[in-house]
Amino acid sequence: MNQKTIIIGGVAGGASAAARLRRRDAAMEIIMLEKGDYISYANCGLPYYIGDVIQNRDALLLQTPQAMKKKFNIDVRISSEVIKINPDEKKVLIKNQKTDEEYEESYDKLIIATGSSPIKPPIEGIDNESIFTLWTIPDMDKIKAYLKSNTPKRAAVIGGGFIGLEMAENLHAEGLNVTLIEMQNQVMAPADFEMAQLLHENMRANNVNLLLGDGVKSFSNENGITSILLNSGKTIQVDMVILSIGVKPNSALAKNAGIALNSKGGIIVDEHLQTSKPDIYAVGDVIEVDNYVLKNKTMIPLAGPANKQGRIVADNIAGDKKRYNGSLGTAVAKVFDLSVATVGMNEKTLMTQGKEKNKDYYTVLINQKSHAGYYPDATPITLKLIFDHEGKIYGAQAVGQDGVDKRIDTIAVTMRLNGTIYDLTELELAYAPPFSSAKDPVNMLGFVAENVLNGYVSFIEYNEMDEMILNSDQSKYTVLDVTEDIERMVFQIPDSHHIPLGQLKERFHELNKEKLIITYCAIGVRSYNAARLLMQNGFKRVAVLSGGTSFYKSMHHADMLKEENEMKSTVTAAQIKEAPSENVTANQELKVLDCCGLQCPGPIVKVNDAMSQMKDSEILRVSATDMGFARDIEAWCKRTGNTLVKKERKDKENIVYIKKGTGFCEMERSTNETVVLPQGKTIIVFSGDLDKVLASFIIANGAAAMGRPVTMFFTFWGLNALRKTETVKVKKPLIEKMFGIMMPQGTKKLKLSKMNMGGMGTQMMKKVMKDKNVDSLEALMKQAMANGVKLVACTMSMDVMGITKEELIDGVELAGVASYLGDAEESNVNLFV
Repeated sequence: MNQKTIIIGGVAGGASAAARLRRRDAAMEIIMLEKGDYISYANCGLPYYIGDVIQNRDALLLQTPQAMKKKFNIDVRISSEVIKINPDEKKVLIKNQKTDEEYEESYDKLIIATGSSPIKPPIEGIDNESIFTLWTIPDMDKIKAYLKSNTPKRAAVIGGGFIGLEMAENLHAEGLNVTLIEMQNQVMAPADFEMAQLLHENMRANNVNLLLGDGVKSFSNENGITSILLNSGKTIQVDMVILSIGVKPNSALAKNAGIALNSKGGIIVDEHLQTSKPDIYAVGDVIEVDNYVLKNKTMIPLAGPANKQGRIVADNIAGDKKRYNGSLGTAVAKVFDLSVATVGMNEKTLMTQGKEKNKDYYTVLINQKSHAGYYPDATPITLKLIFDHEGKIYGAQAVGQDGVDKRIDTIAVTMRLNGTIYDLTELELAYAPPFSSAKDPVNMLGFVAENVLNGYVSFIEYNEMDEMILNSDQSKYTVLDVTEDIERMVFQIPDSHHIPLGQLKERFHELNKEKLIITYCAIGVRSYNAARLLMQNGFKRVAVLSGGTSFYKSMHHADMLKEENEMKSTVTAAQIKEAPSENVTANQELKVLDCCGLQCPGPIVKVNDAMSQMKDSEILRVSATDMGFARDIEAWCKRTGNTLVKKERKDKENIVYIKKGTGFCEMERSTNETVVLPQGKTIIVFSGDLDKVLASFIIANGAAAMGRPVTMFFTFWGLNALRKTETVKVKKPLIEKMFGIMMPQGTKKLKLSKMNMGGMGTQMMKKVMKDKNVDSLEALMKQAMANGVKLVACTMSMDVMGITKEELIDGVELAGVASYLGDAEESNVNLFV
C-alpha cells in the first residue's frame, strides 16, 4: 500500500514540499489542503500589482490546482480548511468552505505549512471598510478595486516593515499622498537605526509624510474620510489605510492538537523539522528556527527559508535524514530610490543578547560605488559590517541604488560557509567596469575590518561625536576637517578645525598631540589617510568619523530640513531675492555637465570649475548619481551667488539647473551690498607639447597683464616644461632613471603635438617665432614669473614620474591638488591644457 502524505497549506513551503515529494516518490498519495482559493502564488509581488509595476494578475499565480494535478498528480483541494488534527488516530478533519461539508482524511505523514497572518490589534474602528491588510490574492483584489472605484487621494500605511514600505511606494506611484506611521523610531527593523535613516531621508525626499515613534490609538470614519488618532494626540485624515503592523504564526491548529509551541506561538521543530508529535512536520512562517549566527531560537517569516524547508521535509519523508541548520534572515527590499538588504544580526539584537560594542563586537561602515566610478551610472552604496575580535561575521547591512543585493548575498554565502572578515579580503569576485571595481565593496569591508582589528584605525560614530560635542570640554578633543575649501563652503561640522589633507604635513603644529583628534571628510577615505598620517607622526589618540559628512548629513537630515524650513519662514522679502520663476525650455541653450558616477565632492568640484568658465545668465544642466548632490548644490548656490533654477529626479539621477550670476543669494548682508565674483585664472598644464605649453604661458601672461592672479598647475607630462635643461645628479631607482632619460629634459627638448616631423617642424616653429618677434618659451616663462604668475608642480605627479625638486627650475612651488583647488575656487576661468 502506498504511503499517504497530507500537506496543510498550499503556498511557499507547502507547494515546495508537494512538488519535491512527487519527484522523490512517484507512487505516494499526496493531498494538499488549502483554506483559500489560490495556491503557490507570489505574495511578495502583491504590492507591485497594486502599483501597476506588475500589470498581469495571472503572472502572480505560479501554480494552479489543475496544473499541480496534471504535472505532479497531486490532489489539490482549495477552499478546504483543516479544522482539527488528531495525532493519535493520524487523521485530519476538513471543512469544505463552499458547501460547509466536513469530512476526515487519514495520513501516514503530515506537513503543517499554515504560514502566518497579519496582526490586527483590537483598536477602536479598525474594522472600517476603508482599512485593509495585504497578505493574500483576495486582499490584493480588494485594495485594487477600492483604488479604482473610490479614487482615493490620501493613504496611511501603518507599519514600516517590508510590506508597509512596498505599499507606501506603490500607493505613492499611483498618485496618492502617503503618510507612513511607525511605532518604533525607524522603519525596516532588521536594519540598524543609522542605516534606516538613509531610507527615512529618501522617503521624505519623495514627499512621504513619515511619522516615527508614534502609534495608532483609534480610527473613526465620517463621510468617507478616515481619521486616525495617534498616541501623541495628532490626528491624520486619509481616504484609505493599509495595516502592516506585523505577522503572527497560524499555529492554533497545531496547539489544539497538543503540538509544542514556543512563547510566540511558533511550532517547535527538531533539526529534521519534525514536531513534538510523531510523523508530523512543519515548515515556513509557522515554525521556530535556529538563528544561524547565535544558535538561539527565533522566528523568521521569509519565503526563501520556507521553500528550502519544504524541500528538506519532503526528502526526510522520502527516507533521508537531512538537517535544517538555521536561518540567516537574508532579506532585501526596494524603498523608493533605494534598496536595503540585511543578513545576520544587527546591533540592536546583539545588545539585547548582552553583547557590548568594541568589546564583544565591532562595526565598520563604508561608502563605495556600485561599480567603477568612471563607468556611467555608478551609484553610492553604504555598507555596514558587524564582527567580533576573531573576525567572525555577525551580520551586514547595505543601502544603495544598485548592486546592494549581490553584496549582501556574497556576505551571506561567506557567513553560511563560516568565513571571516579575512575571507572577505581574499574573495575573488567578478570585475568589469559596468559591474564592480577591482576592489569590490565586499573586499573593502574586509580591508577596513582588518584595519580595525590590527589597530590601524579607530572609528567614532556620528552619535558618539554629537554626544562628545554636546557634553565634553572642547579642550579635550579637536574635530579636524580635511576637506577642500569648496567642500567646507557647502558644509562643515560646527567648531571644526580646517586643514585640507594636502596641507596636513606642513600644519601639524596647529594640532595638540594630547587631544583626541577626530578627522572627517566627505566619505571617509581622506580622513582615514589623515588619521594614518597623524598616528605615524606622534598623535596617539586619533579617530575617524564613520561614513564621513555625506553619511553625517543623512543622519541629521530631519533636523537640517526643519532648520531650513524655519529659515525660509523667518527671512523677510527684503533679505531674500527669490530665484526667477522661469522654466527651462527645450530650445533654451544649456551647457551640460555629467557628474554621474562621481562621489562627493567630485560633482561640486566639477560644477565649480564649469561655472567659472561660463558667462552671467548662462544655464548649466548637471546630472549626478550622488544622493546628497541636490542638497549640497543648493547650499553651494546660496553661498556663491548663483541661481538654482530647479532640481528634479529622473531614474537614478539628480538633475539640477543652475544659472550663472548673482540674481539669487539667499542671505545678503545688506540690500546695497554687491557680490564680488572671483577674478583669478587657473591653468592645468597636463601636456608636454611645445605648442600647448606656449599657449598656456601666452594666456597666463595676458591675464597677469590685466592684473589678475594666475596659477599654473603642472602635472604629469607638463612637468617636463619645468625641468632644468642641464643634467642634475640625483640618486634614483633604475625605473625612475629610465623615465628621466625617455622624457624631454626642459623647454628646449619639447616637441610639437602635430607636424613635428622628427624635430624639423619644431625647429621651423621656433624660427618663425623668432622672425615674427614672438617670445620664446623660455622668455615667456621668465616674463610670467616676473609678472607674479604662480608656477606649481604637482607633488603626486612628480613622485609618479620620478622627478625630484632638484631637477626643476628655480621659482617653482611644490604642492598637491588641494593647493590648486583653493586657487581654482578664487578663479572665474579654469583651463586644462
